[in-house]
Amino acid sequence: MRVVEAFRESYGAEPVGVWHAPGRVNLIGEHTDYNDGFVLPFAVPWGVTAAVSPREDGVVRLRSLQTGAPVTLESPDEAEGWARYAAGVFWVLREAGHRAGGADVVIDGDVPQGAGLSSSAALEVVVGTALNELYGLGLSKMEVALAAQKAENDFVGMPCGIMDQAASALAQEGQALFMDCRSLGTRNIPFDLAQHGLQLLIINTGVHHELADGQYARRRQDCENAAKRLGVDALRDVTDLAGALAKLGGDERKRVQHVVTENHRVEAVIGLLRAGAVREVGALLNASHLSLRDQYEVSCVELDVAVESAVQGGARGARMTGGGFGGSAIALVADDRVESVRESVTGAYAERGWAAPEIYPATPAAGARRLT
Repeated sequence: MRVVEAFRESYGAEPVGVWHAPGRVNLIGEHTDYNDGFVLPFAVPWGVTAAVSPREDGVVRLRSLQTGAPVTLESPDEAEGWARYAAGVFWVLREAGHRAGGADVVIDGDVPQGAGLSSSAALEVVVGTALNELYGLGLSKMEVALAAQKAENDFVGMPCGIMDQAASALAQEGQALFMDCRSLGTRNIPFDLAQHGLQLLIINTGVHHELADGQYARRRQDCENAAKRLGVDALRDVTDLAGALAKLGGDERKRVQHVVTENHRVEAVIGLLRAGAVREVGALLNASHLSLRDQYEVSCVELDVAVESAVQGGARGARMTGGGFGGSAIALVADDRVESVRESVTGAYAERGWAAPEIYPATPAAGARRLT
């Protein structure tokens, strides 16, 4: 295993263990998690693998096979760049009073670059999972996910919801993970596409537009402002959409319309999956994309072209997935239309002089686990 060989090379010893945590793709339920709403992600086959050994001196040594030079941290506060995602987990656990000592860590990631498949959450979760086992912290998988989220919120400074980390920690192979982001209750929903002659294609645009993180924070603030104006704790509590929209204007009105209808779409998709009507999910993917494009305003031209050309090529439905402003779209496609969809999307990109997007199928994978 490459990560073990690199550990030996870096630290002159065998790692105590090797762990893996996957990235995720969200089937539906976008920008609902930080509104206490519903989400339906699943883990993807790519993620972050970490070879780890504990240290008694509290020092954290990190090496990423993707970024080169190793980092030695006497304190997590010294971390910069990518290392902050890993160091933040040490910081959160120590701040909570857990005996999370030092560690030697080598990580290797194979999440496609620029795809928006949450490699950062995978990194946080794999470190948290390893520390939980190495130091006998006794945390549940959800508690590991919450520690990882807190690291990203409070240490890295990205105000993400819980979805990415929870999907990485809790997902099961062949299942989508339904989560109520208020109660943190989860249920596995069977998602066997092959049984229905379907594939879920990820269309990785490879683009990431500037200001995306700032725009994300603005959307979250819009939602919080609207909730205050409506007198509810979070937008998931809005039950009279027409009445709520009548009280709002501008951006807040549009954000509320998206969040409330997106929560309903999550519940509708679950109903279809349980009924075995998987092909009918496509129409809800289309509706989700239009809402994200027009009401939440987090799409971009590359994502719109990917979605529109996939549907024109025969996809049952398609939408952008993730935070937006770049990254990936997903398309639900019958087996016999996969090549048609590929040709339609790559042709549309070629017509505009854009680099061809990467297109690959994603099957629901297992969540964070120890490999050796």
